[in-house]
Amino acid sequence: MSTSLHVRERLLDKIRSDKNLPTLGVTISKVIQITSSGEDSVSELAHFILSDVALTQKILHVSNTIAYRTAGGVSVTTISRAIFLLGFDTIKANAMATLLVDGFKDYKQAQSVRKELVQALCASVTAREIARRNRHPKSEEAAVAALFKNIGRILVAAFDHPLYEKIQSIGFADPGQINEACIQLLGCSFERFGQSVLHDWKIPESIIFALQPLHGEVKKTTQDTEWIKQVASFSEELASTLVQNGESQIPIEQRCSQIVKRFGRALDIHNNQLEEIFNNVDKEARQLAITLEVPLANLTTESTSTVSQESDFCSEFMLPAFDTQQIQTVSRHPSGKPSNARDLLLAGVQDATQMLASKQIKLNDLVLLVLETLYGAMGFRFATVCLRDLQLGKYTARISVGEKYVERQKAFQFSVDNEDSIFHVAMHNNVDLMIAEALNPKIQAMLPKWYKSLLPDTRSFIILPLIIDNKPLGLFYADRSLPAIEGVPPDETALIKTLKSQLMSAIMKR
Repeated sequence: MSTSLHVRERLLDKIRSDKNLPTLGVTISKVIQITSSGEDSVSELAHFILSDVALTQKILHVSNTIAYRTAGGVSVTTISRAIFLLGFDTIKANAMATLLVDGFKDYKQAQSVRKELVQALCASVTAREIARRNRHPKSEEAAVAALFKNIGRILVAAFDHPLYEKIQSIGFADPGQINEACIQLLGCSFERFGQSVLHDWKIPESIIFALQPLHGEVKKTTQDTEWIKQVASFSEELASTLVQNGESQIPIEQRCSQIVKRFGRALDIHNNQLEEIFNNVDKEARQLAITLEVPLANLTTESTSTVSQESDFCSEFMLPAFDTQQIQTVSRHPSGKPSNARDLLLAGVQDATQMLASKQIKLNDLVLLVLETLYGAMGFRFATVCLRDLQLGKYTARISVGEKYVERQKAFQFSVDNEDSIFHVAMHNNVDLMIAEALNPKIQAMLPKWYKSLLPDTRSFIILPLIIDNKPLGLFYADRSLPAIEGVPPDETALIKTLKSQLMSAIMKR
């Protein structure tokens, strides 16, 4: 085996044996597999993000940057609201960018890794800019492909930094020789190396295909796979221009002119459009990278735009809104309930109000928003919406969030027949129950056997019946494994009832 091939195999073995990267590959593959069609995909993506506390916080942080928040006017405090406001694909792309950056936290000591991560973020944002201008059916895949376009460079920088620096030094002296140097020292191109790892990660072939380099002037195509490859290549070149500004010997204006000459006809981009894309990418990538704690020293600071100036004007006079980071890091009661539950509930009511005002509202999205608000604002461990199934003659859990939500949702069902359980009593009397201590003998006597078996350690919970025209539709249920001796004050109770009323209003309109 030649020396270069030995280097490549040694690096691949090192990457495959790393404890973090196989998990990263599985996680990113899971996000990619979540399809963008139908209502279930929105719920599935929300559940996926909510299952990771750190990912949830970072997605909410990104959603509340000026680039996004001015679109809604108020802070975003729930993932379901973020998806509704920013769009499924934007949240999905941001989630993958977050996972990629977090996957390489162990290598933050290498400036080269950080620079390559910034370039990956810029490329992904660039691809989404193209997607906004060209409603191509494969826009989502193009944004993913752009994010991974330089994954080979990231991996080599992270796992063999001296080799990376040696290849880069040759490329800096003569950019035309970098690919040849890579093949000579690594045994293959950066793109081919990245493809090998993405194959291990089970990333779709259409995205892996897009990592292949393009040569010469790019021509317009009707083939989806070629279009994805073109967008990914264009995005990487523009991102490289942003990140390496000041390092390259070629002036930035000349590099941008070369990009337009290469890709302009294929992607319908002229110089003015490129400048606008350039400015938007610079601005959005900065905010995303700050959230992900990736230094931005290499990004250009020369670009300014009307969009940026308008955002600054809006932010100067905008009504004060909730600070999302502050909201997430406040103290909690011993039960786990946040001390600022009222603020979180109020933010949820505002989110629901905006969602109700939209013509694009989907009932399942609103149900998930209300459920997520209750879950987060009150510090519950598990929350579900249980609806009546006329064919089965049962109430069955339909949408759930929290700890072990998949298995608990499957088992959370009970007969519609009149029983003396606490669930039937609440629905029969149409009263909202908030139980601070589930070990109370009176409460224990009303808990059915199936419930005690499914949730034996419950210490506090709420039941919110959904009744329309004296007909029970189902209920909201949420619990904790600790007693809630702090109780629920009148202002919080009123906001919980408001949330429920908003959902009931949407159901009746439908």
